[in-house]
Amino acid sequence: MSLKDKVVIVTGASSGIGKALAFELAKKGATLVLAARQYVTLCEITRQLEKQFGIKALAVQCDVSAEEDCAHLIKQTLLTFKRIDVLINNAGISMRALFKDLDLQVLKNLMDVNFWGTVYCTKYALPELLKAKGSVVGVSSIAGYKGLPGRTGYSASKFAMNGFLDSLRVENLKTGLHVLTACPGFTASNIRNTALNKDAVQQGESSLDEGKMMSAEEVAKQIIQGIENRSRTLVMTGQGKLTVLLNKLIPARLDKLVYNVFAKEKDPLLK
Repeated sequence: MSLKDKVVIVTGASSGIGKALAFELAKKGATLVLAARQYVTLCEITRQLEKQFGIKALAVQCDVSAEEDCAHLIKQTLLTFKRIDVLINNAGISMRALFKDLDLQVLKNLMDVNFWGTVYCTKYALPELLKAKGSVVGVSSIAGYKGLPGRTGYSASKFAMNGFLDSLRVENLKTGLHVLTACPGFTASNIRNTALNKDAVQQGESSLDEGKMMSAEEVAKQIIQGIENRSRTLVMTGQGKLTVLLNKLIPARLDKLVYNVFAKEKDPLLK
């Protein structure tokens, strides 16, 4: 599948993996619709992409946790470009708090953005994606395969996203719709800096060593390759692939390994 002149929507496009996706897609000649809450930042990115790569790009302010914003995003895309070929559900937030300590609003916020944001955007874009025999992409996580300590809401939202996309894929086996679940491992981005603490406030500083993580640009390249190849799932990094395998073969042993990893993070939650 060539992405040249294809209309691609990217949510959460103002930073991290979303921004990296925008630049990599622009290199491929795609027509872009970039969505996020940070409208000024989005406008700056779209201007840069249009100037640097000679593509068409549209910025749409959108909070994916609000259904009406998602409906507006799809409406604006169709008014401007008349079609939708690819929807990349990338918008997401994280958290860091033990379940026993947190305000339940943390879990609600995570589910609203990570799960419901994917559902809302996909629902409103689906008729056009079916016409185009296009692609729905969910940027999930290894946390959608293995529950991580201190990330109950994050893992729950990604497990939910994976189940939703898996069901959608089976429902559309005969329609030509492509559904890709992309699961990066730990990625160097600002998602941990904006992760919610037990009080639903951004923690402001990463608790992990960002220097040893996969770059957002490499994640973006792999996702785009997955779209072009119409892949079913992408599990990135050796650590991620190993985690998925061990969860099938020795789940109880993996519990202990995961515990030990997170017990060594900066200012650990696990004592």
